[in-house]
Amino acid sequence: MLPFPSRSELVRRVPRLLLGLTLFGLGIAMMVTANLGLSPWEVFHQGISRRTGIPLGTVGILTGIVVLLLWIPLKERPGVGTIANVFLIGIVIDLTLLVFPDTVETMWLRWILMIGGTVVIALGSGLYIGVGLGPGPRDGLMTGLARRGIPIGLARIGIEVTVLGAGWLLGGTVGIGTVVFAFGVGPLVGVFLPKMSLEPLYHYELPPDGAGVAEGAL
Repeated sequence: MLPFPSRSELVRRVPRLLLGLTLFGLGIAMMVTANLGLSPWEVFHQGISRRTGIPLGTVGILTGIVVLLLWIPLKERPGVGTIANVFLIGIVIDLTLLVFPDTVETMWLRWILMIGGTVVIALGSGLYIGVGLGPGPRDGLMTGLARRGIPIGLARIGIEVTVLGAGWLLGGTVGIGTVVFAFGVGPLVGVFLPKMSLEPLYHYELPPDGAGVAEGAL
C-alpha cells in the first residue's frame, strides 16, 4: 500500500474523504432513481444487480474488490482512500435507494435528479480526489494499464466501452443520462477539484498522456 499518512493528516483529510465518497454514492442513487441512464460502470453494476437480485451498491463493492485484485499484476498501490472508496460508495448507494422511491413519473423531476446527480458526483469527486489518499480502484486499473504501454485514453475508452456494452446486454439503463455523465462529469470535476485540493501526500508518476486522468472517484 501507499505509505500510511500521519495522524494529523488523517484528521485533516479523512472527513473530506468521507464526505466526498458519500456525495458520490448519493449522486449515483439520484441518477438511478431518475432512470434516464447511468455512467458506464453503473450500467454494468445495475445489469448484474438486475440479473442476480444483489443490491446495486453491493454489486459495486464486489466489483471494486475484483478490480483491486487486478491491481496486483499491474503493481498498483492502493491508499486509505482506495479502500474507503470500495466500500463506502456502495453502502451509501444501497442505503439511499432504500429511502428514495422506486420510480419517479414526473419527467422534469427525473431530469433534475439526473443532472443534479451528475453535479453531486462531480462535487464528491473533487473532494475525494483532492484529499490525495489514493486513486479509486477503477481509475487505478486504467492508469496501471497505461504504465504497461497502453495509451491512457485508449485504456479508458476500452474499459468503459466494454463495461457499458456488457451492462447494457445484462439489462442496465443506457440513455441520455449516460451521455450527460460522459460529457459533463469531467469538466465539472475540473471546476471543483482546484478549489478542493489539498497539497499532495504522494507524488505519482502519471503516464505521459495522463492529463485529465482524475475524472471521478472510480
